[in-house]
Amino acid sequence: MSQDSSSGAERGPDPSSSRRRFVKAVGVAGAVGLAGCQDGAGPGAGTGTGDGTGGGGGGGAVEMAMPSNVTDRAEDTRQALYDAGLSEDVEVTFLSTSEISGDVEAQYRSWLNAGRETPDVFRMDSGWTIPFIVRDQLVNLGDRLSDEALTTIEENYFDAPVQSAQAPATAVGGGGDGTATGADGGIGGNLYGVPWQVGFPTIQYRSDLVTDAGFDPEGESWATEPMTWQRFSEVIAETHGNADVEYGFNWQGTDYVGLSCCTFNEFMTTWGGAYFGGRDTLFGPVGERPVTVNEEPVHQALAMVRTLVHGSDDEFALDGYQQISPNAVLEWTEGPSLEPFTNGNAVALRYWPSGIFEAATAFEESGDLSPDDLGTMPIPYAVTEEESEYDGIGGTASALGGWHLTVNPNSNTVDAAVQVIEATMQQSFREFQFSELGYLTGDRRLFDPENVGDVDPWGPHLETLRVAGENAIPRPVTVVWPDESSQIASRVNAVLAQQQAPEEAMSALAGSLEEIEQSV
Repeated sequence: MSQDSSSGAERGPDPSSSRRRFVKAVGVAGAVGLAGCQDGAGPGAGTGTGDGTGGGGGGGAVEMAMPSNVTDRAEDTRQALYDAGLSEDVEVTFLSTSEISGDVEAQYRSWLNAGRETPDVFRMDSGWTIPFIVRDQLVNLGDRLSDEALTTIEENYFDAPVQSAQAPATAVGGGGDGTATGADGGIGGNLYGVPWQVGFPTIQYRSDLVTDAGFDPEGESWATEPMTWQRFSEVIAETHGNADVEYGFNWQGTDYVGLSCCTFNEFMTTWGGAYFGGRDTLFGPVGERPVTVNEEPVHQALAMVRTLVHGSDDEFALDGYQQISPNAVLEWTEGPSLEPFTNGNAVALRYWPSGIFEAATAFEESGDLSPDDLGTMPIPYAVTEEESEYDGIGGTASALGGWHLTVNPNSNTVDAAVQVIEATMQQSFREFQFSELGYLTGDRRLFDPENVGDVDPWGPHLETLRVAGENAIPRPVTVVWPDESSQIASRVNAVLAQQQAPEEAMSALAGSLEEIEQSV
Protein backbone atom coordinates (compact mmCIF):
# COMPACT_ATOMS: atom_id res chain seq x y z
CA MET A 1 0.00 0.00 0.00
CA SER A 2 1.56 3.27 -1.06
CA GLN A 3 1.64 5.90 1.61
CA ASP A 4 1.95 9.60 2.34
CA SER A 5 2.35 11.62 5.47
CA SER A 6 -1.32 12.05 5.95
CA SER A 7 -0.70 9.41 8.55
CA GLY A 8 2.13 11.34 10.05
CA ALA A 9 4.55 8.50 9.61
CA GLU A 10 6.37 10.40 6.94
CA ARG A 11 4.34 7.75 5.25
CA GLY A 12 0.62 7.46 5.47
CA PRO A 13 -2.28 6.31 3.41
CA ASP A 14 -2.61 7.54 -0.11
CA PRO A 15 -5.85 6.76 -1.95
CA SER A 16 -3.82 5.77 -5.01
CA SER A 17 -3.55 2.18 -3.83
CA SER A 18 -7.32 1.91 -3.91
CA ARG A 19 -7.99 3.99 -7.00
CA ARG A 20 -8.36 1.18 -9.50
CA ARG A 21 -10.65 -0.81 -7.24
CA PHE A 22 -12.59 2.35 -6.44
CA VAL A 23 -13.04 3.27 -10.09
CA LYS A 24 -14.06 -0.31 -10.85
CA ALA A 25 -16.70 -0.11 -8.13
CA VAL A 26 -17.90 3.39 -8.93
CA GLY A 27 -17.36 3.48 -12.67
CA VAL A 28 -17.37 6.52 -14.85
CA ALA A 29 -21.14 6.72 -14.41
CA GLY A 30 -20.52 7.26 -10.71
CA ALA A 31 -18.68 10.50 -11.29
CA VAL A 32 -20.12 12.97 -8.83
CA GLY A 33 -22.72 15.38 -10.10
CA LEU A 34 -21.74 18.27 -7.88
CA ALA A 35 -24.93 20.25 -8.10
CA GLY A 36 -24.43 23.75 -6.78
CA CYS A 37 -20.63 23.42 -6.64
CA GLN A 38 -19.71 25.59 -9.58
CA ASP A 39 -16.81 27.81 -8.59
CA GLY A 40 -17.87 30.65 -10.84
CA ALA A 41 -15.22 31.97 -13.16
CA GLY A 42 -12.78 29.63 -14.80
CA PRO A 43 -9.02 29.76 -14.39
CA GLY A 44 -7.53 33.12 -15.15
CA ALA A 45 -10.90 34.88 -15.26
CA GLY A 46 -10.12 37.16 -12.33
CA THR A 47 -7.86 40.17 -12.33
CA GLY A 48 -5.22 38.92 -9.91
CA THR A 49 -2.82 41.28 -8.18
CA GLY A 50 0.90 41.79 -7.86
CA ASP A 51 2.52 41.50 -11.28
CA GLY A 52 -0.69 40.31 -12.88
CA THR A 53 0.17 36.64 -13.07
CA GLY A 54 -3.05 35.59 -11.38
CA GLY A 55 -5.39 36.09 -14.24
CA GLY A 56 -3.92 37.41 -17.43
CA GLY A 57 -3.84 34.20 -19.41
CA GLY A 58 -0.83 33.47 -21.61
CA GLY A 59 0.82 30.19 -22.47
CA GLY A 60 3.91 28.35 -21.38
CA ALA A 61 5.13 24.98 -20.23
CA VAL A 62 4.22 23.89 -16.71
CA GLU A 63 5.74 20.82 -15.09
CA MET A 64 3.87 19.40 -12.09
CA ALA A 65 5.54 17.15 -9.50
CA MET A 66 3.03 14.41 -8.74
CA PRO A 67 2.83 10.84 -7.40
CA SER A 68 2.51 7.83 -9.67
CA ASN A 69 -1.27 7.55 -9.56
CA VAL A 70 -1.43 10.97 -11.25
CA THR A 71 1.50 10.49 -13.61
CA ASP A 72 0.09 7.10 -14.62
CA ARG A 73 -3.04 9.02 -15.68
CA ALA A 74 -1.12 11.92 -17.19
CA GLU A 75 -3.16 12.26 -20.37
CA ASP A 76 -6.48 11.98 -18.55
CA THR A 77 -5.37 14.52 -15.94
CA ARG A 78 -4.10 16.92 -18.58
CA GLN A 79 -7.38 16.69 -20.50
CA ALA A 80 -9.34 17.25 -17.29
CA LEU A 81 -7.39 20.49 -16.78
CA TYR A 82 -8.22 21.67 -20.30
CA ASP A 83 -11.85 20.66 -19.83
CA ALA A 84 -11.85 22.81 -16.68
CA GLY A 85 -10.94 25.86 -18.73
CA LEU A 86 -7.14 25.85 -18.81
CA SER A 87 -5.88 27.39 -22.02
CA GLU A 88 -4.42 24.81 -24.39
CA ASP A 89 -1.57 27.29 -24.86
CA VAL A 90 -0.39 25.99 -21.49
CA GLU A 91 1.53 22.76 -22.01
CA VAL A 92 1.23 20.60 -18.88
CA THR A 93 3.71 17.82 -18.16
CA PHE A 94 4.24 15.66 -15.08
CA LEU A 95 7.28 14.58 -13.11
CA SER A 96 6.84 11.48 -10.96
CA THR A 97 7.89 11.82 -7.31
CA SER A 98 8.38 9.34 -4.51
CA GLU A 99 5.38 7.94 -2.66
CA ILE A 100 7.15 8.67 0.66
CA SER A 101 6.54 12.15 2.02
CA GLY A 102 9.93 12.59 3.67
CA ASP A 103 11.70 11.72 0.44
CA VAL A 104 9.61 14.24 -1.46
CA GLU A 105 10.44 16.97 1.06
CA ALA A 106 14.17 16.25 0.81
CA GLN A 107 14.01 16.34 -2.99
CA TYR A 108 12.21 19.68 -3.02
CA ARG A 109 14.69 21.20 -0.61
CA SER A 110 17.55 20.06 -2.82
CA TRP A 111 15.95 21.49 -5.96
CA LEU A 112 15.03 24.80 -4.36
CA ASN A 113 18.40 25.24 -2.69
CA ALA A 114 20.00 24.69 -6.09
CA GLY A 115 17.72 27.28 -7.70
CA ARG A 116 16.20 24.74 -10.08
CA GLU A 117 13.52 26.28 -12.31
CA THR A 118 11.37 23.14 -12.60
CA PRO A 119 9.10 21.55 -11.55
CA ASP A 120 6.92 24.64 -11.68
CA VAL A 121 4.19 23.23 -9.44
CA PHE A 122 5.02 21.23 -6.32
CA ARG A 123 2.64 18.89 -4.52
CA MET A 124 3.59 19.61 -0.89
CA ASP A 125 2.56 17.80 2.28
CA SER A 126 0.51 20.01 4.59
CA GLY A 127 2.73 18.72 7.37
CA TRP A 128 5.82 20.50 6.07
CA THR A 129 4.67 23.33 3.79
CA ILE A 130 5.09 26.07 6.41
CA PRO A 131 8.89 25.65 6.76
CA PHE A 132 9.19 26.25 2.99
CA ILE A 133 7.06 29.38 3.39
CA VAL A 134 9.23 30.64 6.25
CA ARG A 135 12.35 30.12 4.12
CA ASP A 136 10.80 32.23 1.29
CA GLN A 137 10.90 29.25 -1.04
CA LEU A 138 7.36 29.46 -2.41
CA VAL A 139 5.37 31.94 -4.49
CA ASN A 140 2.78 33.92 -2.54
CA LEU A 141 -0.41 32.84 -4.30
CA GLY A 142 -2.47 35.26 -2.23
CA ASP A 143 -1.09 38.00 -4.48
CA ARG A 144 -1.60 36.08 -7.71
CA LEU A 145 -4.80 34.03 -7.62
CA SER A 146 -7.92 35.64 -9.07
CA ASP A 147 -10.40 37.29 -6.74
CA GLU A 148 -12.88 34.51 -7.57
CA ALA A 149 -10.41 31.83 -6.56
CA LEU A 150 -9.55 33.54 -3.29
CA THR A 151 -13.23 34.01 -2.48
CA THR A 152 -13.90 30.34 -3.19
CA ILE A 153 -11.14 29.30 -0.81
CA GLU A 154 -12.23 31.69 1.93
CA GLU A 155 -15.90 30.74 1.72
CA ASN A 156 -15.82 27.05 0.92
CA TYR A 157 -12.56 25.43 2.02
CA PHE A 158 -11.94 23.84 5.40
CA ASP A 159 -9.97 26.00 7.83
CA ALA A 160 -7.20 23.64 8.83
CA PRO A 161 -5.78 22.81 5.38
CA VAL A 162 -5.74 26.46 4.35
CA GLN A 163 -4.08 27.53 7.60
CA SER A 164 -1.29 25.05 6.99
CA ALA A 165 -0.59 26.80 3.67
CA GLN A 166 -0.29 30.30 5.13
CA ALA A 167 2.61 32.20 6.65
CA PRO A 168 2.53 31.67 10.44
CA ALA A 169 1.66 35.28 11.28
CA THR A 170 -1.91 34.79 10.02
CA ALA A 171 -2.19 31.01 9.83
CA VAL A 172 -4.65 30.96 12.71
CA GLY A 173 -8.22 31.90 13.40
CA GLY A 174 -11.23 31.01 11.33
CA GLY A 175 -14.92 31.52 11.38
CA GLY A 176 -15.70 28.56 13.62
CA ASP A 177 -17.85 26.95 10.93
CA GLY A 178 -15.18 25.15 8.97
CA THR A 179 -14.58 27.98 6.50
CA ALA A 180 -11.11 29.25 5.80
CA THR A 181 -10.10 32.65 7.10
CA GLY A 182 -6.91 33.97 8.58
CA ALA A 183 -6.54 35.96 11.77
CA ASP A 184 -6.83 39.13 9.72
CA GLY A 185 -10.17 37.99 8.33
CA GLY A 186 -8.93 37.00 4.88
CA ILE A 187 -6.26 35.16 2.94
CA GLY A 188 -5.39 37.73 0.28
CA GLY A 189 -1.65 38.34 0.34
CA ASN A 190 -0.96 35.34 2.56
CA LEU A 191 -1.60 32.04 0.83
CA TYR A 192 1.23 29.92 -0.50
CA GLY A 193 -0.64 26.75 -1.43
CA VAL A 194 -4.08 25.59 -2.54
CA PRO A 195 -5.30 22.36 -0.92
CA TRP A 196 -5.14 19.57 -3.47
CA GLN A 197 -5.98 16.59 -1.32
CA VAL A 198 -7.13 16.30 2.30
CA GLY A 199 -7.22 13.47 4.79
CA PHE A 200 -9.30 13.43 7.97
CA PRO A 201 -9.27 10.30 10.19
CA THR A 202 -12.50 8.81 11.44
CA ILE A 203 -13.53 5.74 13.41
CA GLN A 204 -14.46 3.00 10.97
CA TYR A 205 -16.45 0.17 12.48
CA ARG A 206 -18.43 -2.98 11.74
CA SER A 207 -22.01 -1.74 11.72
CA ASP A 208 -23.31 -5.31 11.51
CA LEU A 209 -21.54 -6.28 14.73
CA VAL A 210 -22.65 -3.25 16.74
CA THR A 211 -26.21 -3.77 15.55
CA ASP A 212 -26.06 -7.43 16.57
CA ALA A 213 -24.90 -6.24 19.99
CA GLY A 214 -28.08 -4.19 20.35
CA PHE A 215 -26.88 -0.71 19.39
CA ASP A 216 -28.62 1.60 16.92
CA PRO A 217 -26.00 3.68 15.02
CA GLU A 218 -28.52 5.30 12.71
CA GLY A 219 -31.06 6.07 15.39
CA GLU A 220 -28.36 7.57 17.61
CA SER A 221 -26.79 9.54 14.72
CA TRP A 222 -23.34 8.06 15.17
CA ALA A 223 -22.30 9.35 11.74
CA THR A 224 -22.48 13.00 12.78
CA GLU A 225 -22.84 13.16 16.58
CA PRO A 226 -19.53 12.36 18.29
CA MET A 227 -19.78 10.15 21.37
CA THR A 228 -17.58 10.32 24.46
CA TRP A 229 -14.54 8.09 24.76
CA GLN A 230 -16.11 6.38 27.77
CA ARG A 231 -19.27 5.57 25.84
CA PHE A 232 -17.15 4.43 22.88
CA SER A 233 -15.14 2.08 25.08
CA GLU A 234 -18.34 0.58 26.45
CA VAL A 235 -19.82 0.10 22.97
CA ILE A 236 -16.69 -1.55 21.60
CA ALA A 237 -16.21 -3.75 24.68
CA GLU A 238 -19.79 -5.02 24.56
CA THR A 239 -19.70 -5.53 20.80
CA HIS A 240 -16.35 -7.33 20.99
CA GLY A 241 -17.65 -9.61 23.71
CA ASN A 242 -20.64 -10.45 21.55
CA ALA A 243 -18.69 -11.02 18.30
CA ASP A 244 -16.38 -13.68 16.97
CA VAL A 245 -13.49 -11.38 16.04
CA GLU A 246 -10.01 -11.09 17.52
CA TYR A 247 -9.68 -7.36 18.05
CA GLY A 248 -11.79 -4.56 19.46
CA PHE A 249 -10.35 -1.13 18.61
CA ASN A 250 -7.29 -0.85 16.36
CA TRP A 251 -5.12 2.25 15.99
CA GLN A 252 -1.48 3.29 15.51
CA GLY A 253 0.69 3.71 18.61
CA THR A 254 4.27 2.76 17.86
CA ASP A 255 7.19 5.16 18.39
CA TYR A 256 7.00 7.05 15.11
CA VAL A 257 6.04 10.47 13.82
CA GLY A 258 2.45 9.35 13.25
CA LEU A 259 1.96 9.06 16.99
CA SER A 260 3.02 12.64 17.73
CA CYS A 261 1.46 14.38 14.74
CA CYS A 262 -1.74 12.47 14.59
CA THR A 263 -2.92 9.68 16.85
CA PHE A 264 -1.84 11.16 20.18
CA ASN A 265 -2.60 14.65 18.92
CA GLU A 266 -6.22 13.49 18.62
CA PHE A 267 -6.34 11.77 22.02
CA MET A 268 -4.83 14.85 23.70
CA THR A 269 -6.95 17.42 21.86
CA THR A 270 -10.19 15.57 22.61
CA TRP A 271 -9.27 15.75 26.30
CA GLY A 272 -8.73 19.52 26.09
CA GLY A 273 -4.94 19.33 26.07
CA ALA A 274 -2.40 20.87 23.72
CA TYR A 275 1.29 20.82 22.93
CA PHE A 276 1.74 24.59 22.92
CA GLY A 277 -1.32 26.17 24.49
CA GLY A 278 -3.99 25.83 21.82
CA ARG A 279 -4.61 26.49 18.13
CA ASP A 280 -3.35 30.05 18.00
CA THR A 281 0.23 28.92 18.67
CA LEU A 282 0.29 25.82 16.49
CA PHE A 283 2.65 27.41 14.00
CA GLY A 284 4.69 29.54 16.39
CA PRO A 285 6.21 31.82 17.34
CA VAL A 286 8.88 29.31 18.30
CA GLY A 287 10.47 30.14 21.62
CA GLU A 288 7.66 32.49 22.64
CA ARG A 289 4.73 30.08 22.99
CA PRO A 290 3.99 28.11 26.15
CA VAL A 291 4.84 24.41 26.41
CA THR A 292 1.72 22.80 27.88
CA VAL A 293 2.24 19.04 27.69
CA ASN A 294 2.72 18.69 31.45
CA GLU A 295 -0.87 19.55 32.30
CA GLU A 296 -3.77 17.55 33.66
CA PRO A 297 -5.69 17.10 30.38
CA VAL A 298 -2.61 15.54 28.78
CA HIS A 299 -2.05 13.28 31.80
CA GLN A 300 -5.69 12.22 31.65
CA ALA A 301 -5.46 11.46 27.93
CA LEU A 302 -2.46 9.23 28.56
CA ALA A 303 -4.21 7.50 31.44
CA MET A 304 -7.25 6.86 29.27
CA VAL A 305 -5.22 5.33 26.46
CA ARG A 306 -3.37 3.12 28.93
CA THR A 307 -6.76 1.95 30.18
CA LEU A 308 -7.94 1.18 26.65
CA VAL A 309 -4.87 -1.00 26.16
CA HIS A 310 -4.15 -2.47 29.60
CA GLY A 311 -7.49 -2.33 31.35
CA SER A 312 -8.42 -1.69 34.97
CA ASP A 313 -5.27 -3.34 36.31
CA ASP A 314 -3.16 -0.46 35.00
CA GLU A 315 -1.78 1.73 37.78
CA PHE A 316 -3.30 4.84 36.16
CA ALA A 317 -6.56 3.27 34.90
CA LEU A 318 -9.56 5.57 34.69
CA ASP A 319 -12.85 4.41 36.16
CA GLY A 320 -15.55 3.58 33.65
CA TYR A 321 -13.25 3.02 30.70
CA GLN A 322 -13.00 -0.44 29.17
CA GLN A 323 -10.05 -2.40 27.82
CA ILE A 324 -10.69 -2.53 24.06
CA SER A 325 -7.31 -2.36 22.28
CA PRO A 326 -4.64 -5.05 21.93
CA ASN A 327 -1.07 -4.53 23.15
CA ALA A 328 -0.10 -4.80 19.50
CA VAL A 329 -1.27 -1.22 18.87
CA LEU A 330 1.91 -0.06 20.62
CA GLU A 331 3.88 -1.52 17.71
CA TRP A 332 1.44 -0.75 14.90
CA THR A 333 1.67 1.82 12.15
CA GLU A 334 -1.02 2.13 9.46
CA GLY A 335 -0.72 -1.13 7.56
CA PRO A 336 -0.68 -3.56 10.50
CA SER A 337 -3.64 -1.82 12.16
CA LEU A 338 -5.68 -1.81 8.96
CA GLU A 339 -5.28 -5.41 7.86
CA PRO A 340 -7.26 -7.11 10.65
CA PHE A 341 -10.15 -4.69 10.11
CA THR A 342 -10.34 -5.16 6.35
CA ASN A 343 -10.17 -8.92 6.97
CA GLY A 344 -13.26 -8.62 9.16
CA ASN A 345 -11.33 -9.45 12.32
CA ALA A 346 -11.77 -6.22 14.33
CA VAL A 347 -14.74 -4.20 15.55
CA ALA A 348 -13.33 -0.71 14.98
CA LEU A 349 -10.36 1.16 13.54
CA ARG A 350 -9.01 4.70 13.74
CA TYR A 351 -7.85 5.41 10.19
CA TRP A 352 -7.59 7.77 7.25
CA PRO A 353 -10.19 7.99 4.47
CA SER A 354 -8.32 5.44 2.38
CA GLY A 355 -9.41 2.87 4.94
CA ILE A 356 -12.97 3.38 3.73
CA PHE A 357 -11.82 2.40 0.24
CA GLU A 358 -9.92 -0.59 1.53
CA ALA A 359 -12.61 -1.88 3.87
CA ALA A 360 -15.52 -1.40 1.47
CA THR A 361 -13.63 -3.23 -1.26
CA ALA A 362 -12.43 -6.01 1.01
CA PHE A 363 -15.88 -6.51 2.52
CA GLU A 364 -17.45 -6.75 -0.92
CA GLU A 365 -14.83 -9.22 -2.14
CA SER A 366 -15.04 -11.39 0.97
CA GLY A 367 -18.43 -12.86 0.17
CA ASP A 368 -19.31 -12.77 3.87
CA LEU A 369 -19.62 -9.00 4.29
CA SER A 370 -20.76 -6.06 2.20
CA PRO A 371 -19.93 -2.34 2.07
CA ASP A 372 -23.17 -1.81 4.00
CA ASP A 373 -21.47 -3.46 6.99
CA LEU A 374 -19.03 -0.54 7.19
CA GLY A 375 -19.91 2.36 9.47
CA THR A 376 -18.02 5.55 10.25
CA MET A 377 -18.17 8.04 13.11
CA PRO A 378 -16.16 11.09 14.18
CA ILE A 379 -13.30 10.64 16.65
CA PRO A 380 -14.79 10.49 20.19
CA TYR A 381 -14.07 13.12 22.84
CA ALA A 382 -13.70 13.40 26.62
CA VAL A 383 -14.35 17.10 27.25
CA THR A 384 -16.20 19.69 25.21
CA GLU A 385 -14.53 22.76 23.77
CA GLU A 386 -16.35 24.84 26.38
CA GLU A 387 -14.75 22.73 29.12
CA SER A 388 -11.25 23.14 27.72
CA GLU A 389 -8.90 25.89 28.81
CA TYR A 390 -7.87 26.52 25.21
CA ASP A 391 -9.95 27.91 22.34
CA GLY A 392 -10.56 25.41 19.59
CA ILE A 393 -9.40 22.49 21.73
CA GLY A 394 -11.71 19.81 23.10
CA GLY A 395 -14.58 17.97 21.46
CA THR A 396 -14.00 15.70 18.49
CA ALA A 397 -10.74 16.24 16.62
CA SER A 398 -9.17 14.63 13.56
CA ALA A 399 -5.51 15.03 12.70
CA LEU A 400 -4.98 16.96 9.48
CA GLY A 401 -3.41 15.16 6.57
CA GLY A 402 -3.15 16.04 2.93
CA TRP A 403 -1.24 17.93 0.27
CA HIS A 404 -1.16 21.39 -1.31
CA LEU A 405 -0.30 22.70 -4.76
CA THR A 406 2.44 25.31 -4.54
CA VAL A 407 4.55 27.21 -7.07
CA ASN A 408 8.32 27.22 -7.46
CA PRO A 409 9.60 30.82 -7.14
CA ASN A 410 12.36 30.02 -9.65
CA SER A 411 9.82 29.08 -12.33
CA ASN A 412 9.91 30.94 -15.64
CA THR A 413 6.16 30.38 -16.11
CA VAL A 414 4.62 31.43 -12.80
CA ASP A 415 1.58 32.92 -14.52
CA ALA A 416 0.82 29.68 -16.34
CA ALA A 417 1.42 27.68 -13.16
CA VAL A 418 -1.16 29.79 -11.35
CA GLN A 419 -3.61 29.17 -14.19
CA VAL A 420 -3.09 25.42 -13.77
CA ILE A 421 -3.81 25.63 -10.04
CA GLU A 422 -6.97 27.63 -10.68
CA ALA A 423 -8.07 24.97 -13.17
CA THR A 424 -7.75 22.31 -10.45
CA MET A 425 -10.27 24.30 -8.39
CA GLN A 426 -13.03 24.11 -11.00
CA GLN A 427 -16.07 21.89 -10.61
CA SER A 428 -15.32 19.58 -13.52
CA PHE A 429 -11.75 18.95 -12.40
CA ARG A 430 -12.82 18.31 -8.81
CA GLU A 431 -15.27 15.75 -10.17
CA PHE A 432 -12.42 14.05 -12.03
CA GLN A 433 -10.17 14.22 -8.98
CA PHE A 434 -12.88 12.78 -6.74
CA SER A 435 -14.11 9.97 -8.96
CA GLU A 436 -11.09 9.05 -11.06
CA LEU A 437 -8.11 9.77 -8.79
CA GLY A 438 -9.93 8.98 -5.55
CA TYR A 439 -8.88 12.20 -3.79
CA LEU A 440 -10.92 14.11 -1.25
CA THR A 441 -10.45 17.82 -1.79
CA GLY A 442 -10.34 20.81 0.51
CA ASP A 443 -13.67 22.16 -0.76
CA ARG A 444 -16.17 21.22 1.94
CA ARG A 445 -19.06 21.32 -0.55
CA LEU A 446 -17.77 18.00 -1.85
CA PHE A 447 -18.72 16.49 1.51
CA ASP A 448 -22.39 17.35 1.22
CA PRO A 449 -24.48 14.37 0.03
CA GLU A 450 -26.97 16.80 -1.53
CA ASN A 451 -24.18 17.99 -3.85
CA VAL A 452 -22.43 14.68 -4.39
CA GLY A 453 -25.14 12.06 -4.35
CA ASP A 454 -24.83 8.51 -3.12
CA VAL A 455 -21.46 7.63 -4.71
CA ASP A 456 -19.94 4.35 -3.56
CA PRO A 457 -18.01 3.99 -1.42
CA TRP A 458 -18.03 7.66 -0.31
CA GLY A 459 -21.76 8.27 -0.14
CA PRO A 460 -22.63 6.82 3.28
CA HIS A 461 -19.54 8.38 4.88
CA LEU A 462 -19.39 11.92 3.52
CA GLU A 463 -21.23 13.51 6.43
CA THR A 464 -18.82 11.90 8.90
CA LEU A 465 -15.84 13.07 6.86
CA ARG A 466 -17.26 16.59 6.79
CA VAL A 467 -17.56 16.64 10.59
CA ALA A 468 -13.97 15.43 10.75
CA GLY A 469 -12.85 18.15 8.34
CA GLU A 470 -14.58 20.88 10.30
CA ASN A 471 -12.76 19.70 13.43
CA ALA A 472 -9.35 18.93 11.95
CA ILE A 473 -6.32 19.67 14.13
CA PRO A 474 -3.00 20.32 12.35
CA ARG A 475 0.29 19.21 13.81
CA PRO A 476 2.25 22.19 15.22
CA VAL A 477 4.42 22.64 12.15
CA THR A 478 7.47 24.84 12.57
CA VAL A 479 11.15 24.54 11.66
CA VAL A 480 11.74 22.66 14.93
CA TRP A 481 8.79 20.27 14.69
CA PRO A 482 10.85 17.31 13.40
CA ASP A 483 13.00 17.40 16.55
CA GLU A 484 9.99 17.90 18.79
CA SER A 485 8.00 15.18 17.06
CA SER A 486 10.58 12.49 17.79
CA GLN A 487 10.76 13.49 21.44
CA ILE A 488 6.97 13.40 21.79
CA ALA A 489 6.57 10.02 20.09
CA SER A 490 9.26 8.42 22.23
CA ARG A 491 7.84 9.68 25.54
CA VAL A 492 4.21 8.95 24.68
CA ASN A 493 4.96 5.42 23.50
CA ALA A 494 6.93 4.76 26.70
CA VAL A 495 3.97 5.89 28.79
CA LEU A 496 1.52 3.75 26.86
CA ALA A 497 3.84 0.75 27.20
CA GLN A 498 3.79 1.24 31.01
CA GLN A 499 7.48 2.11 31.05
CA GLN A 500 6.96 5.62 32.45
CA ALA A 501 4.28 7.36 34.49
CA PRO A 502 2.30 10.05 32.67
CA GLU A 503 3.34 12.98 34.86
CA GLU A 504 6.98 11.90 35.01
CA ALA A 505 7.19 11.50 31.24
CA MET A 506 5.39 14.73 30.46
CA SER A 507 7.57 16.69 32.87
CA ALA A 508 10.65 15.39 31.09
CA LEU A 509 9.07 16.03 27.69
CA ALA A 510 8.20 19.59 28.64
CA GLY A 511 11.84 20.21 29.48
CA SER A 512 12.98 18.77 26.16
CA LEU A 513 10.46 20.81 24.18
CA GLU A 514 11.39 24.03 25.98
CA GLU A 515 15.04 23.39 25.20
CA ILE A 516 14.24 22.81 21.51
CA GLU A 517 12.04 25.91 21.41
CA GLN A 518 14.85 28.06 22.78
CA SER A 519 17.44 26.63 20.40
CA VAL A 520 16.23 28.69 17.45
